[in-house]
Amino acid sequence: MPSPPILPITQPPSPSPFSSGGSVANSIMATTSTAVDIMVLKEDDEHRTGVLVSPLFDDDRSIAHKPLLPRTSSYASSTSTSSSGSTMYKQKRRRVKSEEFLSFLSGDGRHQTVDHDVENADVERAERFLLTRFGLKLSKYIRVAFRWIARFLALGCYSFFLLPGFLQVGYYYFSSSQIRRSIPYGDKPRNKLDLYLPRHIDGPKPVVAFITGGAWIIGYKAWGCLLGQQLSERDVIVACIDYRNFPQGTMSDMIDDASQGISFLCNNIREFGGDPNRIYLMGQSAGAHIAACTLLEHAMKEVRKVESISWSVSQIKAYFGLSGGYNLLNLVDYFHSRGLSRSLFLSKTFAETLQSVGVKAETFFYEGKTHTDVFVQDPLRGGRDQMFEDLVAIIHANDAEALAKDAVAPPRRRFVPEIMLTLARTVSPF
Repeated sequence: MPSPPILPITQPPSPSPFSSGGSVANSIMATTSTAVDIMVLKEDDEHRTGVLVSPLFDDDRSIAHKPLLPRTSSYASSTSTSSSGSTMYKQKRRRVKSEEFLSFLSGDGRHQTVDHDVENADVERAERFLLTRFGLKLSKYIRVAFRWIARFLALGCYSFFLLPGFLQVGYYYFSSSQIRRSIPYGDKPRNKLDLYLPRHIDGPKPVVAFITGGAWIIGYKAWGCLLGQQLSERDVIVACIDYRNFPQGTMSDMIDDASQGISFLCNNIREFGGDPNRIYLMGQSAGAHIAACTLLEHAMKEVRKVESISWSVSQIKAYFGLSGGYNLLNLVDYFHSRGLSRSLFLSKTFAETLQSVGVKAETFFYEGKTHTDVFVQDPLRGGRDQMFEDLVAIIHANDAEALAKDAVAPPRRRFVPEIMLTLARTVSPF
């Protein structure tokens, strides 16, 4: 049913004391044009609209009158559409509210409230569990990150203490005429090598193919400069083979690069004064691991008679692995203390495995040496070093003249004061 129109209820002012008595109707008609207070009285339930007039009689009775203006059909028709929609909406709301109220009185509302509280509690417990687990994982990652940050700081201090020696070696690397830098050996990125030549080449010289370390991520051919300089002074040609690092390349890519570098030396070293029948393979740290894997993979190719072989394992006179990871199972705790997770390592006893298949392999331990002593601190210290002398003795084993020269060779010169070497050893992150 359309809503009745809303009409104003007028409150007439009190009659003036100077006016003469008159009818109530005249008073109402006289004040309709100057009404001050306006009220609306709407009775939805009864669908009636009236005017409430405060009479001037002393009995304070309220009299309801019919509307001054009748509800015409023209007004109802003009507002029927909007009024009908509004009435239906209000009736629907009253019905929904009534149903909810009755449901609450019957007990369903209380059950719904309890179920809602239980659901909220479950959600809160799940959120607390997720937040707790996230916090534990985050704290673990923070500890690992702090450990790596500490290692990088230690590396910075280590490099600072050895900086005098590094500067001298760097100057030699870029200025020496005995170095042939960045000779390409393949078409892949970083497929280059550096050659360190003896001062006098009066005949074919033994060759050391060296693969530098760097934790598989920072390896670079220039890291072998100090070794190349000192071995070239003993009439040994040194070839430092560069290779792709992670993430530029995978372990398979590193092995392929090392294999290509060895192939280049076996087939081209004669042009530089080297003896292709006296090639030795050497690696340090991660480079030792790469070199060992290269030898094993190439040996398996030879057994399977792969046609694409460009060099033979028999062309390698010996392999020297310096500070390499061969028995990884026993090194798990050590590497874990240096920031590498235990899950990265598998068991591998390299020397025993080689011996079990008939390969001649020897293991040498140098007491009191750290991971970098044999490759960094000891060469920078100068003098005579037992490991270096052992390497030269094996390389010159069948050369009596070279052995004689080694016996009278002067001690290697010192690059860094002993106090700085001691401090570097103390803070070494390796």
